[in-house]
Parts: sequence; C-alpha cells; structure tokens
Amino acid sequence: MPPSASTAQTPASGREVLRYGDFRLYLGARFATGLAIQVHDVGVGWYVYEITRSAWALGLVGLAVFLPNLLFALVAGEVADRFDRRLVVTAAFATMAAAALGLLVTVIVGATTPAPVYALAALLGTARAFAMPASQALVPMLVPREFFPRAVAWVSSVWQISTIGGPALGGLLYAFGSTVVFASAFAAFAAGAIAVFTIRPRPGDGAIGRPSLERLLAGIAFIRAKPAILGAISLDLFAVLLGGATALLPIYARDILMTGPWGLGLLRSAPAIGAAAIGLWLARHPIERRAGHTMFAAVAGFGLATVGFGLSTSLWLSLVFLVVLGATDMVSVVIRQTLVQQETPDEMRGRVSAVNSVFIGASNELGQFESGALAAVIGPVGSVVVGGLGTLVVAGLWMRLFPDLAGRDRLIEDGKEHRP
Repeated sequence: MPPSASTAQTPASGREVLRYGDFRLYLGARFATGLAIQVHDVGVGWYVYEITRSAWALGLVGLAVFLPNLLFALVAGEVADRFDRRLVVTAAFATMAAAALGLLVTVIVGATTPAPVYALAALLGTARAFAMPASQALVPMLVPREFFPRAVAWVSSVWQISTIGGPALGGLLYAFGSTVVFASAFAAFAAGAIAVFTIRPRPGDGAIGRPSLERLLAGIAFIRAKPAILGAISLDLFAVLLGGATALLPIYARDILMTGPWGLGLLRSAPAIGAAAIGLWLARHPIERRAGHTMFAAVAGFGLATVGFGLSTSLWLSLVFLVVLGATDMVSVVIRQTLVQQETPDEMRGRVSAVNSVFIGASNELGQFESGALAAVIGPVGSVVVGGLGTLVVAGLWMRLFPDLAGRDRLIEDGKEHRP
C-alpha cells in the first residue's frame, strides 16, 4: 500500500510517485488520450486534404478545434471547480471518443465535403476545453504535496512521449486505411475515459458558492493578485508567442536544410524528445532551490536555441538546437505548472487552470500566426532569429517586472501550499 499524504516522506527517486495507483491510472489515461489526439490529427489532416486538396481547408480544421477552447474556457473552469473533476474528465474523454466515432462513420459513408469534419473537430475542441482545466486540477488530488513537482514532470513527460510516437503511429495506421486510424483513436479515447473513471481521488476542501459572473472571472482576478503566477504564465505566453520556430519547420526542411519529408519528421520530433528527456530527469531530480532563476534561465536558453536553429543550415545541428529548445521549454512548463497548482486553493484550481490553458493555447496558435506573418515580410530565417531575440528581451524585462518570481527559491514553500 502507498503511504498516506500525512506519512509520506520526500521520495528517494522519481519512481516513488508511481506507487500511487490512482496516479498510475491518470498517467495511463494521459498517454492513451495523447496518442489518440495525435493519431486523430494525422488522420483528419490527410482525410481533409484528400477530399479538398486545399490548405485553407486544413487551416479551418485547426480553427474549429481552437475556437471552442477560447469560448468555453471560463465556463470549463467553473465546471471543474463545481463538479467532480474525475467525472468531468471522464465525460470529456468520452466526448472525444464520440467525435472519433463520428469521423469513423463519416469516412465509412464516404463524405466528400469537409463540413462534417469541421463539426466533429469543434466537438473535439469543446471536449478538450473542458478536459484541460479539470485534468490539471485533478493531479494535486492524486499525490501528496511533496510529490507534486515530480508528478508534474511525469505527466509532462508522458504527454511528450505520446507527442513523439503519436504522429508516426498515425501515419503507420493510415497505411491500412482511414477507418483504422479513427477506430484506433476511438478505442484510445475510450480507454482513457475508463481509466479516469476508475480513479478515486481525495476530496477537495473548498466551499462551492452560487454561480455568478464574479465566480467565472475569479480565476483571472486570482492570477492578477499573485505576481509569481502572473509572471510565470505571461512569461511563457510571450516566450512561445515570439519563439514559434516550429511553425516554420516545413519551410526549413524543404528550402533551407534541403531535406525531405523524413527530415521534417525528425525536426517535428526533436523538441518533444528534448522535453521528454528533461521531464524524466526532473521526475528524479526535482528543482529544489532557485526556482525563479532557473525558470528565467530556461526561457533564455529557449530564446538562444531558437536563434541557433534560425541560423543553422545543417540538419543535424538544427536537430540539436530543437532538442535543447524542447528541453528548456519543459523546465519552464514544470515550474509554471507546479507554481500554479500549489499556490491556488483547491476550490479555485479549475478556474485558474482554465485561464492558464487559454494563455498557453493562445501562445501556441498566435505564435504560429506571428511566425508566418513575420516570415512573409522578412523571410523565415529573419522571423525565427527575431523571435528568439525577442524571447531574450522578454526574459530580461520580466525579471525586472516580476521580482517575486525571479527571487522565488523553492517551488513549494512551507505554509503557503493549498492542499485538500
């Protein structure tokens, strides 16, 4: 039997956190749904392009997934705080399974228009909007406080591993037909829903008030009142917004590095490889001191790696820079997620996580747009280099604007954490 929260000691290795059965179930669900999302995205991309031969149609798929995340974020946070988070995540994963099943039916009947794909992509995006804050807020209820930084590292690493293997698996499955792709995605989403449903998290301790506009906006107000959290979230937002080099990988692969689709696959996998490796390392060696300085150093490393990638004309050197880019980003992710969850009272974790997910989602989407738009004006190399230099400027500026974050020593400070 794993030790209770009151008796558990600081773990001797990263594997100690895996002694908690509910956390293992959560990791399994995270991995299954991560694979399913990647396989699903590969299948949708190929299918839509096959029936439309239109890059615009592919862009509309991404928009259909993103808009629900933006529209339902605040409501999703309130739902995560008001209802059983385990059931919210289960319902969200089950809805994703339903969307994949709908795509399977669409393929079987031989639809020749992308309209049903857009509708199902929007359904998937809606489910993801509700899944993100509830699943993030669920993790602190599965492990003791002192295990939490390692738990965040494990969760992030498992997600990155699914990001590495998912696209390749999706491409392999597509060789057997689009029906196999969407049937596999359906099965993986369903497995994730079942795994989460069997979890028995410890109950939270927050009182639930009546629904109101004030409650919906409470997550935003809380983040504004916490300089360390606001600084960490906004730093990540602008770093990813400016350093969106991955959006230009197809151009680099074809026109600058002179490689083929296999090279593009390597370039896409490299950041996830770096992120997964450093995540697993942090699971065994959590950041115990100088957390603020470590986060700013990681963001600066992210900017330098972006500049290096932008200037590189060698495939293998570019891969090295992308691995470093992913590794430094993972350090920032682990610190940010730990700060957000540990500094937030349990009754508000859903709403705060929802705001966090909007920041991160916006940075990824807008970062791709910023890189593409700037590349159209000054070229892809200029766009990437300017973005990396901009990240360095932001890191320096944020150290002055958020001294509480820069001076943060321990991720988990005694007497300040909020645990059920």
